[in-house]
Amino acid sequence: MKTRQISDKLVFWGFLAPALFAFVMVVIVPFVMGIYYSMTDWTAVAGLKPNWVGFENYKGMFSDIAFRYSFIRTFVFTLLSVISINFMALVFAFLVTRDIKFRNFYRAGFFIPNLIGGLVLGYIWQFIFKSVVPALGAALGIDALENLLLLADPNLTLFGLIFAFTWQYAGYIMMIYVAALLNIPQELLEASEIDGANFWHKLKNITLPMIAQAFTITSFLTLVNSFKQYDIIVALTSGGPTELYKDTVVNSTELLAVHIYNVAFKYNNMAEGQARAIIFFLVLSVVSIAQVYYNKKKEVEM
Repeated sequence: MKTRQISDKLVFWGFLAPALFAFVMVVIVPFVMGIYYSMTDWTAVAGLKPNWVGFENYKGMFSDIAFRYSFIRTFVFTLLSVISINFMALVFAFLVTRDIKFRNFYRAGFFIPNLIGGLVLGYIWQFIFKSVVPALGAALGIDALENLLLLADPNLTLFGLIFAFTWQYAGYIMMIYVAALLNIPQELLEASEIDGANFWHKLKNITLPMIAQAFTITSFLTLVNSFKQYDIIVALTSGGPTELYKDTVVNSTELLAVHIYNVAFKYNNMAEGQARAIIFFLVLSVVSIAQVYYNKKKEVEM
C-alpha cells in the first residue's frame, strides 16, 4: 500500500513538473529579478552592470505628476468599464436566454467582438469615430454627431475607450451570465409567477441572489482586464490627446500599462518602469483580493 502511494505521488509530480518548471522560470524568476532591478539604475545595456540605488525609483514615481495622473485615470476607466461591461453583458444574457427566435445567432453575434484582437479592434473604432460618426451626423443633419471629436477632446476620449472596450468584452462576460441564468431552477420562477411576482420582484429576490457567484467571477475578470488594458489604447489613441494637469502636460488616455511601457521603452528608464510595474502589481493584487472578498461576503448575505 505504501509503495502504491509513493508511486502515485511520483506520477503526480511527474505530470506537474513541466508546468511547474515553466511557471517558475517564466513568472516567479522574472518577478524576483524585477524586484531587484527596480532597486538599481538598470538600463538594459549589454555589459553595463546596474548599481544599487535602493528605493530611489519608488520615491521618484510618487512625485511624478504624469504617474499620479495616470493612476487616477486608470481607476476612473476601470470603475466605468466594470459597470458598463457587466450591465451590457447582463442585458445581453437576459435577451439570449428568453424564448425568442435566432437567440443562438444573437449569442454568437454578441460574442464575436471578443475574438477580434485589441489592436485590430482599436483601428476599427478609430475609423468609426473619426470618419463614420461625423459622416453619419452630416447625413442625418445632427450637428452634435458631425462635430463630435471623440478622440481629440481629452474630456471625451476616455469614454471612447470605454465604449470600444465594452463592445469587445461584454459578449465574453455575457456567456458567464448565460450559464448562471440557465442554472436557476425554473420551479422557483414559476412559483413566484403564480404568487403574482413581476419581473422586478423575480430579479431582486430570485435571479440576482442565484447568480451572485457569477457576479464575483465577472467583476474580477472585468476589473483585472480593465486595469491591464493596453492594446486598444495604443491602437485607438496612443495615449493622447494631451492636456494640462497641475500645470503639467500629460496624456489623457495614458493608463498605467501604457505609462509603464513608455517610461521603460520609450524614455529608456528601465529601472523606473520596473519599479512602477511592481507598484502596479501590488495595487492590482490588493484591489482584486478586496473585490473578491467583498463579493464572496455578499454571496453569503444574499
